[in-house]
Amino acid sequence: MPENHKDTTVTNGIQISVETFYQADISSPRRANYVFAYRITIDNKSPYTVQILRRHWFIYDSLGDWSEVEGEGIVGQQPVLEPGDRHQYVSGTHLCTDIGTMHGTYLVQRAADAAQFEAHIPRFLLLADFRKN
Repeated sequence: MPENHKDTTVTNGIQISVETFYQADISSPRRANYVFAYRITIDNKSPYTVQILRRHWFIYDSLGDWSEVEGEGIVGQQPVLEPGDRHQYVSGTHLCTDIGTMHGTYLVQRAADAAQFEAHIPRFLLLADFRKN
């Protein structure tokens, strides 16, 4: 998978990094279907054990169309991360255009006191490889 971009944010010690990949082999530009994969890496750099409870995504294409995705966990899991732990997963989305963006939040809960906060997922670019010139 050729890498497009890598973006990172840190919220309350939870570092979230995103790498994106255009999936040319399963995209169909003639049908306005551009498929992108993204790899999320969550590093717990806080002194607390945390659990990822929910996700909330905003997905935009270059025509101004957008969608919102919200739900429990991430790819069917609600991972628990001890201090220093890392959780990584790959997911994907499709757009009607060859350029777009995504960003969002994870709802995170600290194990020690059940306090919850939103960890910000950085805005990242979805860009078809042929647009990189």
